Amino acid sequence: MKKVAVIQDLSSFGKCSLTAAIPVLSVMGVQACPLPTAVLSSQTEYPSYFCEDLTRIIPAFTNEWKKLDVSFDGIQTGYITGKEEIHHILDFLEHFHTSETLLLVDPVLGDKGKAYDNFDAELLKQMKVLVAQADIITPNITECCLLTGYDYDTLHSCTSEEDYLNIVEEAGKQLQNATGAEIIITGVHPPSKDHSVGNLYISENETYYSSVPYNGKSYSGTGDLFASVLMGGRMRGMKTEQAIQLAEEFLVAAIEDTALQNTPMVAGVNFETYLRMLL
Repeated sequence: MKKVAVIQDLSSFGKCSLTAAIPVLSVMGVQACPLPTAVLSSQTEYPSYFCEDLTRIIPAFTNEWKKLDVSFDGIQTGYITGKEEIHHILDFLEHFHTSETLLLVDPVLGDKGKAYDNFDAELLKQMKVLVAQADIITPNITECCLLTGYDYDTLHSCTSEEDYLNIVEEAGKQLQNATGAEIIITGVHPPSKDHSVGNLYISENETYYSSVPYNGKSYSGTGDLFASVLMGGRMRGMKTEQAIQLAEEFLVAAIEDTALQNTPMVAGVNFETYLRMLL
């Protein structure tokens, strides 16, 4: 059985990070090996939450796993608290990221044109070092702009779908050229397309855009679920385009069910019922 090290936080409520990645990878026939970077009573969009930062334990996990002489077929990273955590992750990669290991980095830096509270120039600098090692990078529009220097407000002043997608593609190609990785820009929402949202895939030789129905709501954990299906699919030997399509179908079904039940957006999507789609 293939093994994936998942370096993320654990939030008890919100259906994100490890509570999203572990069931998805497991149902897809992959052993998820969690390295918890923080423990939260709920994800941070809840009005109140407790958080215990576990950055300090990453070197201990790294050293213990070295003693076990384990290896990983994949490594997946998500939300990172700051530059110290990235330093520890880079040390982890020095030992465990080999030519046989697929590294997927979700560069969680911001959303909807705004950087998250933990963002600063040093975190961005270190994130660029991390994504440079990745095989797959899954930024949203905001994160792609932060990593490439493109202006988010200028992008969203576009009035035509063609102009918008051209600029997003330019930014994605810049990131692809800088890293050599496959890029999947998520949450692509062109003007005049109120009821659809898409993903733009960019590799060295190919660009592919797909869109799905959009209900105008942003649910917790969908990015983590998307990245985990991508990783699970690649571990199965699927092409990235195939894994993207599977992730989209899975999330569309889960989101439709969530909307019907009027589940709060902070609570995440009702993905559990649809895990069978990933078998």
